[in-house]
Amino acid sequence: MAPAEKPLVVLAGPVHPDGHALLETEARVVVSTNLTEDGIIADAREAEGILFRIRPACTERLMAAGKRLRVVGRYGVGLDTVDLPAATRLGIPIVHAPGSNSDAVAEHAIMLMLAVAKKTLAIDRMTRKGEWVEGRAKGIFELKGKTLGIIGVGNIGRRVAHIARGFGMRVLGYDPYVAPDELRAREAEPVALDQLLAQADVITVHTPHTKETHHIINAATIAKMKRGVVLINTCRGKTQEEHALFEALTTGKIAGAGLDVWEEEPTPVDNPILNLPNVVCTSHIAGVSDEAHRNIGLQVAGEMLRVLRGEKPKVLGNPELWPKLSHLK
Repeated sequence: MAPAEKPLVVLAGPVHPDGHALLETEARVVVSTNLTEDGIIADAREAEGILFRIRPACTERLMAAGKRLRVVGRYGVGLDTVDLPAATRLGIPIVHAPGSNSDAVAEHAIMLMLAVAKKTLAIDRMTRKGEWVEGRAKGIFELKGKTLGIIGVGNIGRRVAHIARGFGMRVLGYDPYVAPDELRAREAEPVALDQLLAQADVITVHTPHTKETHHIINAATIAKMKRGVVLINTCRGKTQEEHALFEALTTGKIAGAGLDVWEEEPTPVDNPILNLPNVVCTSHIAGVSDEAHRNIGLQVAGEMLRVLRGEKPKVLGNPELWPKLSHLK
């Protein structure tokens, strides 16, 4: 294919070099530096593909402005920044990279569990100050023998279950979209949400953000948890209601938390949760690793090229659209 015939793909910010190189095998690639809605619209008027990272959101206005747009890629797993109904109305397939960073997120969730269980940050600070005080180990506990409740047992949740079993934990799983036999195959004992909340010593959340999971961690669900439970959240910040979470962390209902995601991101520096000594905080980086970065780049680039070639992608965010795209088959 001659260079002039290659379709134009616009990247909303740089991606992994291997993903970029893969796109360039079949497309002309331009990296936009104006990461606003208007900036992407200006750069992508002739684009047949746009690959979005964090900013801007993939809105109906933006997609409608691309008169030649044939595919949108989301550089990651979640699609909460993409207007999927609008994309479907406009006839634009949305591809992404589910599973590409599952190991990174699962390891991060386990790291947060261990950091809370072993009081790692507090002990680190004390050690640096020479404070080898009596009682410094109070509250440190082992994961072995504890019950872990996993809310959402998909690509990430199943990896967390496997690792947790290696620590000797009992693993409960709640996922209304996974059959009980499949949950067992994923190394989790299937239970209802209320059962999980009541029995788990540690709860970790691994769901997408949807209407059903919005504020799934709230005052009502926290009330059903054991006193002294540990909460881990590495999925989406809007799955937790932070006022209720703060209250539970200050009363001891929740003994400690490991949080990588926040209702508002970046979370304000005056968020009172940041000042709690029983919370380990990270800045939405659970899915970030050198390996995951490359996996995402290659996977989403490959999916975009399939669509541009007229082939059905392996993973489609709006699968109901594909049968209507007979001109792409």
